[in-house]
Amino acid sequence: MDMKLINRIGIAAAYNGAEILKKNFGRRSGIQKKGAIDLLTESDTGSEKAIIETIRKVFPSHGILAEESGLDNEGAECMWIIDPLDGTTNFAHNLGLFAVSIAFAVQGNIVAGIVLNPVTGELFTATEGEGARLNGHPIHVSTTTDLSESLLVTGFPYDFKDIMGNLRVRFFNCLQASQGVRRLGSAALDLCFTAAGRFEGFWEENLKPWDTAAGFIIAREAGARVTDFSGNPFDVNKKEVLATNSMIHGEMIKLLEIKG
Repeated sequence: MDMKLINRIGIAAAYNGAEILKKNFGRRSGIQKKGAIDLLTESDTGSEKAIIETIRKVFPSHGILAEESGLDNEGAECMWIIDPLDGTTNFAHNLGLFAVSIAFAVQGNIVAGIVLNPVTGELFTATEGEGARLNGHPIHVSTTTDLSESLLVTGFPYDFKDIMGNLRVRFFNCLQASQGVRRLGSAALDLCFTAAGRFEGFWEENLKPWDTAAGFIIAREAGARVTDFSGNPFDVNKKEVLATNSMIHGEMIKLLEIKG
């Protein structure tokens, strides 16, 4: 597998999708609702189309799992996992915390990830075994060892009202134990910011593969420990993700435990 070509095409696809987002950022038209608070904009679909077209020109036989168009060429050995706009609600409200997220998997194993914020120009990348980078420079997780000195980040799923009890318990446990908790609205960026040492830990539940695939390998390659809430190995089909600098991981698992 030519990973240099994979990364080059993936990055090109991310920038092509980002161009659509930048062009439409600040516009209030073309917003629909997929659910009560789950938004879909023309930019989601436009960005996804540009990303897929870029990939298909070079890799027509590869599989693609994309948030808006679903799964194409199921069973392919090579699979691209695409979120054309992670942070749609932020985008729709003119808040520049959103990203294009693209991961590449071989036989189900995530081996490359690309996350691009079109507003800040921050490009996070990682290839399995080669570390993680921000705009070409190596990044690493925080070295903070004390949870009370840790800044954490989380997200609330679209169906948060159905799990409000557990969500509230976990949030306040972490808020009380840490220096603070932020909620940015983009799981891909949350994982990348943890990879870059801006946060010591990130947790969220009820996510989809396109939300976490790219950020997962970027965080892992930067030295993060990534599991579910029970400490079991993470994969993108799991509903829970906990990513930390590894030094506060055990304490975080205890904070996220729901006692019956």
